[in-house]
Amino acid sequence: MSKYQLGLYEKSMPGDLTWAEKLQAAKNAGFDYVEMSIDETDAKLARLDMTDGEIDEVRAAMRATGVPFRSICLSGHRKFPLGCPDMQKQDRSLDIMQKAVALAAKLGIRTIQLAGYDVYYEEGTDKTRADFLQNLRKAADMAAAEGIQMGFETMETPFMDTVEKAMDYVRQVDSPYLGVYPDSGNITNAALLYDGDVAADLETGRGHIVAVHLKETIPGKYREIPFGTGHVDFRKIVNKSWQLGVRRFVGEFWYDPQTDWREELQKANDFLRSYLDKAE
Repeated sequence: MSKYQLGLYEKSMPGDLTWAEKLQAAKNAGFDYVEMSIDETDAKLARLDMTDGEIDEVRAAMRATGVPFRSICLSGHRKFPLGCPDMQKQDRSLDIMQKAVALAAKLGIRTIQLAGYDVYYEEGTDKTRADFLQNLRKAADMAAAEGIQMGFETMETPFMDTVEKAMDYVRQVDSPYLGVYPDSGNITNAALLYDGDVAADLETGRGHIVAVHLKETIPGKYREIPFGTGHVDFRKIVNKSWQLGVRRFVGEFWYDPQTDWREELQKANDFLRSYLDKAE
């Protein structure tokens, strides 16, 4: 039995691949599973309305390759946030949540990563934060009914860019089905902004960290930074996460059509496992 599981973020591969092609590419590069993306685009949100036949296609691809989808990155709430002042969008946010939980249950997905935003395209207020908390409690009940674990991604905005801030909402909801799913790059940038320490920040989530996104960043930039070229201290973050009992990690990076993407998958797997295999 593996002592940990390393997943691959779906957006690291071309979007036009079939389910089986994505899973096979992840397998060939050495990853254990794939994290499905459900972002704010219409095409990705449509996945929440898969027919039984489409669900069967995904299941068949998992069986054929031996590589499963085991988590969902649910960033669709960026467009339809839980705290949105537009009540129609707020209702849609709960619909998205309910459908994501149902999809996860059908596919055997264990973890849903939530975007840590009360709102994204609007200004946050006391009301958006209150509505966010109220709807978060509803989301936790949805997840509890299906036994799906949810975790807040630490984001790139001040609302929830640290584990400590995410834990404020985790404690208020007080559900065994809501935890934190930190992003190594985002908390590194936040530590720079607040003169903090990533290990100390991770410590604030003790007992509540469901998985960790391993992503590279540089000061002020939060994505599309190749592994090993930024300022994330992967050894420190992996070791601290390991000490906190985390055993599920996902490599987060994006497909670049200017590169050999299969080679990039392999390089990322090798880079991340060089830290995970020595975790202590």
